[in-house]
Amino acid sequence: MWRLPTLDGSTTIGSMNQPSSAATTLLHVPLPADAPPGVYVHVPFCRHICPYCDFNTYSGQEALVPRYVAALLEEMRLLVRAEPERAGRGAPTLFFGGGTPSLLPAADVARLIEGSRAHFGLRTDAEVTLEANPESVDAAYLEGIRAAGVNRLSLGVQSQRRAGLRVLGRGHKSLEAGQAFMAAREAGFENISLDFIYGWPGQTADDWEADLATLLEWQPEHVSLYALIVEPGTPLHAAVQRGILTPVEDDRVADFHERALEVLAAAGWEHYEIANWAREPRYRSRHNQLYWQNSDYFGLGAGAHFHHGNLRGGNLLLPAAYCTAVERGELPRMATETLSADTALGESLMLGLRLLVDGVGADDIRARHGVDLAATYAAEIARFTALSLLEWHAGSRLRLTPRGALLANEVCAAFLR
Repeated sequence: MWRLPTLDGSTTIGSMNQPSSAATTLLHVPLPADAPPGVYVHVPFCRHICPYCDFNTYSGQEALVPRYVAALLEEMRLLVRAEPERAGRGAPTLFFGGGTPSLLPAADVARLIEGSRAHFGLRTDAEVTLEANPESVDAAYLEGIRAAGVNRLSLGVQSQRRAGLRVLGRGHKSLEAGQAFMAAREAGFENISLDFIYGWPGQTADDWEADLATLLEWQPEHVSLYALIVEPGTPLHAAVQRGILTPVEDDRVADFHERALEVLAAAGWEHYEIANWAREPRYRSRHNQLYWQNSDYFGLGAGAHFHHGNLRGGNLLLPAAYCTAVERGELPRMATETLSADTALGESLMLGLRLLVDGVGADDIRARHGVDLAATYAAEIARFTALSLLEWHAGSRLRLTPRGALLANEVCAAFLR
C-alpha cells in the first residue's frame, strides 16, 4: 500500500508501482538555522466557495478588502516591533495564498510587496508568488501585478474538462483558463505553476489523459497534482453522504497518479516533492521548500500560520476579527505552541523526506538540531533501508526510495517520537 498526495498536502491510500527517480538532479541548497524567514500573506476572500474546499476562505466579504489590506500593512509593522531580530534580514520569498489573492487590486498587491521590502527586507531577487483563479484575471491585471513585482503566478486550473469543472464547483470555463495562461505569458510571466486535481467524482481515464495533454501542451514551469480528498463538513462531503456523488475508487485514483508519473517522467519533468513537479530544477517552488525544510516564515492575515524556531502558531480566523485586533495594535494571534526539541527534530525529518530528490542532509540536521542523524535514528533508518524504503544518497543525504515514496506517510511518521 502507498499514499497518494491529496489536495491539502496530506495523503490517501492507493496501490501501484512508481518509476525510479534516479535520473533527477540534486539541487540542494543548505539552509542554515538562522536563514531569513519567508513571508506568507493569506487572502481569505473568494467570489464563491468551491464545494471541496475546507481552507479559511469567505465569500461575499470583498467589501472588506481595503480595510484588510490596511490591516496587513499594520501587522507588518507590529511584527517588526515585536520581533526586530527576525525582520529586515532579507526575506527570500513572498507568497500570496488564499482564498483568491487575485481579488486584490494590483495597486494593493504593489503596496504589500513594498511593505514586505520595507519591513522584512524582501530581496530584489526574491520569488514573489500570487495564486489566481482564471476568471479573476485579465491582461491588464496580470500586467499590473507583474509590474508590481510578482514574478511567479500559480494558476488554479484544476481541470480542463467541463464535467470536472462542474463537479468541483469552479467559477471558470476551460476556455478562460487557457486565456488566463496565455495572458500571463504575454504579460511577461516566465514562471507559471498550474494546479490540477484528479480523482473527482465521475472522472474517467480519458478525462485525465486530456488534462495531462493540456499540461504538456501549455508547458508551464511547475505543476502541482493533487488527489481530491472529500473533507468532512464540506458541501462535497454532504453530496457524497447523500449519494448524489460517488467518489472514485482508490485503485482508479492510483492509476491516475501512476499515469501522471509516467507522462511527466517521459517529458523530462522533475518529481521533486510528493505532489510537485518542476520542468527544470530552477523552477522548484522556493517558498514551499521553506515549509518542507521546516524553516522559518512569517504568516500574515486571517488564519495565516507562522513558524519561528520551535515556536509556531496561527492568526485569528475571521477577517473582521483579525482586522479589529490589528487596529487595536495587537498581534492577531489565535494560538501559539512551543515545540520540544524532539518534536522539532522529528518534524524536520517528516517534512524533509517529502523532498524526493534532496531528502534530508545529515550535516543540516547536525547544524540545526545538534544531533547525529544516523545515530539518533539508527533503528528507524536500519529498518527502512532494509525494506528498501530509505537510502543514503551521496553518502550523507537520507531520502525515500521510489518504493518508499509510495509509503511516505508510514515512513515519515516513524520519525515523530
